[in-house]
Amino acid sequence: MRVNLMIEGQESVTWQQWCDLARAVEAAGLEGLFRSDHYQSVAGRTERSALDAWVTLGALGAITERIRLGTMVSPTSFRHPSVLAKDVVTADHVSGGRVELGLGAGWHELEHTTYGFPFHDVGTRFDVLEEQLAIITRQMTEERFDHHGQHYQLTGCEARPKPVQSPRVPIILGGSAGPRAARVAARFADEYNTVFPSPEAVRDRRANIEAACRDAGRDPLPFSIMTGALLGADEGDVRDRAARLKEASGAEGDLDAWLDGLRDEWVIGTPEQAAERLRTYERAGVERFMLQHQLHDDLDMVALMGELAAA
Repeated sequence: MRVNLMIEGQESVTWQQWCDLARAVEAAGLEGLFRSDHYQSVAGRTERSALDAWVTLGALGAITERIRLGTMVSPTSFRHPSVLAKDVVTADHVSGGRVELGLGAGWHELEHTTYGFPFHDVGTRFDVLEEQLAIITRQMTEERFDHHGQHYQLTGCEARPKPVQSPRVPIILGGSAGPRAARVAARFADEYNTVFPSPEAVRDRRANIEAACRDAGRDPLPFSIMTGALLGADEGDVRDRAARLKEASGAEGDLDAWLDGLRDEWVIGTPEQAAERLRTYERAGVERFMLQHQLHDDLDMVALMGELAAA
């Protein structure tokens, strides 16, 4: 199974914790380490901190040897596309060709207001996303080009160096596979990712992506999911982690009822139980998993993810 660790970096993950997590991912035999790209807690906890995603990934590329590294996902509103492309290509060189770019339109309005980023209506955000994708892909693959769009103007752009990976750094787009998202993915993406889906939702969304790819005259995109994970060596271990996570999230009420409410979408249980859950998703068409670990100081669960991937 292609299992990756996904970390919500805006929830006060320190640099030392990033180093520990990356080394744990390599030791566990997981495929890669992906991180969110937020400047502020999405749980409304403004006292929490966030290190910049691409600076972090570039630094992790220098201290790791094998694992893939990437964002899930970078919002277009944080960076000019030329800056983002340069960040990504730099990290690609530092890592020896091991990074992937997850890109999205942005959704967390509070962090945009707080940091002074523009937060457009949904249609405009998708327009910006398409334009950034066009610029980023051309900077990675073309020797010289002009771009005269609604939001960006580039004249005689000669972006060097090109990525280590050929023809370019892989691009992941995602969402719920609505009509416009599917068309954009079919045009630009190397993979489509959807978040916290049921197996039934996977089938429907994958079908939408496959239809868009047929219309674009290309093969279907690889399909991946990001979802929460809560693993334990046994049921008692799972409940102990669940209690820690429930407390950290500020949720109220009965632990078992809270945990049961996660089971439809999360991957929960022992490595063997979780592996069977992932096989259900594989039968629905999922080819890669980004498992969100919200207790980021718990390296033992990363090791359990390695057992899951090997099961």
